[in-house]
Amino acid sequence: QPNYARDLEYAISGGKPVLLENLGESLDPLLDPLLQKAKFKAGNIVMIRLGDSTIEFNEDFRFYMTTKLPNPHYTPETCVQVTLLNFMATPDGLQDQMLGILVAREEAEIEKKRQNLIVESAQSKAQLKEIEDRILELLSNAQGN
Repeated sequence: QPNYARDLEYAISGGKPVLLENLGESLDPLLDPLLQKAKFKAGNIVMIRLGDSTIEFNEDFRFYMTTKLPNPHYTPETCVQVTLLNFMATPDGLQDQMLGILVAREEAEIEKKRQNLIVESAQSKAQLKEIEDRILELLSNAQGN
């Protein structure tokens, strides 16, 4: 959309949400001050510089971006500035959710056991990772033969 900068300015000053859809892997440099939250005060008014213009920043403004790319690779700077959410649903994930709902309705006790096993498995994996890290640390600090 050719006038998206003007629309963005109106939304920022009016405190309206903006959804920028179908992003590629590179972002327009115009968005950098917005992503960096580079706000400043002029008197008692919060302002932001967007392109060549300086506009009033309304704290109710929200900015959302979406992409249709299955596995986008953004620069590390961009990843630090935004929160990335992956809403991709896989058949296995949906099957697990449906199975969980069915078992919870039919056999609530079995579902509780299953959830406890999932938690225990995650805790065991975390513990294993800690032990492996400790072993590697001891090996790297070892002296002699």
